Amino acid sequence: MAAPTRSEGLFGFGFMEGYRPLAGVRDEMAGEDGAIRPHWRVFLSTLGLLGQEEAEQRFEQMAQRLQATGATYRVFDTPGGRERPWPVSRLPLLMSPGDWREICAGVVQRARMQEALLQDLYGPQTLIADGVLPASIVAGSPEFLRPLVGVRPRGGKFLRLYAADLGRGPDGRWWVMADRTQGPSGAGYALENRLALSAALPEAFGALDVHRLAGFFQRFRESLAALAEPGGAGVCVLTPGPLNETYFEHAYLARYLGFLLVEGEDLAVRDDKVFVRTVAGLRGADAFIRRLDADFADPLELNAQSRIGAPGLVRAARAGNVTFANALGSGLAESRALLGFHGALARRLLGEELRLPNVATWWCGQGEARDAVIAQLSALAIAPAFSPASSSYTDVQVGAELDGPRRARLIEALTRRGVDYVGQEIVSLSTMPVWSEGRLTPRPFQIRVYAAATEDGWIVMPGGFCRAANSADARAISMQMGGLSADVWVLSEGPVAPESLLPAEGDIEVKRHVGALTSRAADNLFWFGRYLERAEATIRLIRAGHAREALNDRDERAVSAAISALLIGRGALTPHDTLLNRKVALAALVGSGQVGTAADSVAAARRAASHVRERLATDVISTVDELADTLDPAVRPRSDPQERADRALRLLAAIAGLIGENMAQLTGWRFLEMGRRIERGLATLDFVRALGVDHASGASLSALLELGDSSITYAQRYFIAPARRPVLDLLMLDDNNPRACAFQIRKLGEMARQMPGEGADESASLARRLVERLSAEMIAIEADSVDAGFVARVRAALLELSDALSERYLVNRNRLAFSYRVDE
Repeated sequence: MAAPTRSEGLFGFGFMEGYRPLAGVRDEMAGEDGAIRPHWRVFLSTLGLLGQEEAEQRFEQMAQRLQATGATYRVFDTPGGRERPWPVSRLPLLMSPGDWREICAGVVQRARMQEALLQDLYGPQTLIADGVLPASIVAGSPEFLRPLVGVRPRGGKFLRLYAADLGRGPDGRWWVMADRTQGPSGAGYALENRLALSAALPEAFGALDVHRLAGFFQRFRESLAALAEPGGAGVCVLTPGPLNETYFEHAYLARYLGFLLVEGEDLAVRDDKVFVRTVAGLRGADAFIRRLDADFADPLELNAQSRIGAPGLVRAARAGNVTFANALGSGLAESRALLGFHGALARRLLGEELRLPNVATWWCGQGEARDAVIAQLSALAIAPAFSPASSSYTDVQVGAELDGPRRARLIEALTRRGVDYVGQEIVSLSTMPVWSEGRLTPRPFQIRVYAAATEDGWIVMPGGFCRAANSADARAISMQMGGLSADVWVLSEGPVAPESLLPAEGDIEVKRHVGALTSRAADNLFWFGRYLERAEATIRLIRAGHAREALNDRDERAVSAAISALLIGRGALTPHDTLLNRKVALAALVGSGQVGTAADSVAAARRAASHVRERLATDVISTVDELADTLDPAVRPRSDPQERADRALRLLAAIAGLIGENMAQLTGWRFLEMGRRIERGLATLDFVRALGVDHASGASLSALLELGDSSITYAQRYFIAPARRPVLDLLMLDDNNPRACAFQIRKLGEMARQMPGEGADESASLARRLVERLSAEMIAIEADSVDAGFVARVRAALLELSDALSERYLVNRNRLAFSYRVDE
């Protein structure tokens, strides 16, 4: 048995056993001789006192907390670009006060330099005129947005939030790997990392004087809020939508800062002013945290293929009516090609030398630099010149790793169009400890440090977003490539006052609303409810029809044929699928690429939910995912359709229960419920028409009760076999039966009276009048009079109600229908 190391004996259980820095690489925790650096000793001692079992338990609880909050990250190289849980390292990166002072000074300087650079390139362009920068290095960048030239941002600043990706070299110096000026991501994840790790290791966090993050976010929030005009929508977070890799962070930041999360679809530009479409009409919006790449912001003047922006945003910016953090066009400063000029830019723009140097970079658009890069190709990495320096390492070629033909092709490309490439020094990054298989191991890392512009100047977040590689290869520091994220604990030289944006218990203002509801969110909630009900109706039809297909009874076979006709009408079957055998039933359940199958409806519900996931409980989202997996043909492909249908119906019931019990019954919930009630009413009417009106045999009425999930209720009331009159009363007219059409109409009426614009002093909307008329018809009719004509009239009225709701709240969102604020 090996003798214990010094660190193992000092810090308790063997998680430190064998920890040694990599040869020739600086380690943040230990020196070359394995001695622990002073600012790590308290943390490691506290961790060691927990013991192996307790530590593992704490970390497992941390993972559960992250899962409960829905913290995820979309990985695009997985099937369907599936989301995975946010991977937080079990250890923070500890930063000494001396290191942090150096970093803060350098990051603020770079923020000032990048702001001055953008002011010049979109303004007088003296840097180009005086030969400090070649014109092609600006004009060649896709992030140089010509429609914004000469446009001074509202408030005067291009950058409201800046970030720099830093790494430390073997000599201990910090180097800038990349600048983030487009829409710096990761600040929300840094906050979530802090909340998760400090909760898992409160003893260690309390034993160290760690700077808090809340003050930074508070001042950032205040600086943006000061730009928003009162009476409007306030500051909004503009996101590309749920398919973006960091969508969770967008929603998380919006909640934490108290801002409204919007997509381009939510915005309308009128008279060069920007509005948010809400269910209560248009509300002015003039300040945005922009997480949408600038080129996609406006299809009229920028990328015409964009479907995630809003026409007219450039016009509004040009008129000075909207502030973007950061301004449109600010991504220009991220270009790799500019890195080689930063030293000269700092001297020209600031009259200073760079405090934090770049990774050495040569732009191959200049002949001398290109020849030097080719001459020392084996010692360099070659990367695209006009993609952000922060982009994926997959587009970087390492000269030493190229074989003869690939090397020749690269040299030919550099010679032909050197303007498209840069050569960069290959940097050996320092390492930090990462928990792996019960012990610590060194891994390369980068840290992203944020600075925010305030009225008093730039402030730096006392922490950051740290990414650690999952291997010793520094090029693998990417969340897309499976890396870890770590909290950054910046140590103070004295006690740190507690600070939080989360209010103390005594300071919490009681609220019974969650702010404005955008028309897009309402639309997605409405259709989320409809698609869930549509899926349930289809599954019930498949289950009932398949169970009767094998029976020899003529009436039962007729019922199966009627059900097949219903499924054909819904699109779940083709006109040729008249027999609901196992193969056909399974195809109707899990068939992909065919509109109308159960799997198709669930997939549509899942897409709708992804756009409003910040409004749905995590359990709802995870159960919808489980439902989609249940109807995935790749999952248990040989399973019995009856068994699969039963499981899907149980999950649908679970989703309905979670929504009913956990979702606040406010405006958003009402749209979801109205969607469900309309779709359930339509399904019940289709069932009644096919099996209670067109075919009224005992077998068809029994199937009708089964489809309407009312067999037990009927048996409790009547001691006779299913008869037409009581069955139709139960499923059409009984407003106490949750499956009856009358019940759906009663609930729709209750919710219609509480919709925006339906106050006592307001004239009733078309939707409300339609529901009230339907309700009166349902009360007036007797079960004996329910015929095909009545069913058709009620069905048409429900469809008209759906159109009226969409017209008033969801589709025609451009008019200024109401001027007051409606809070959920």
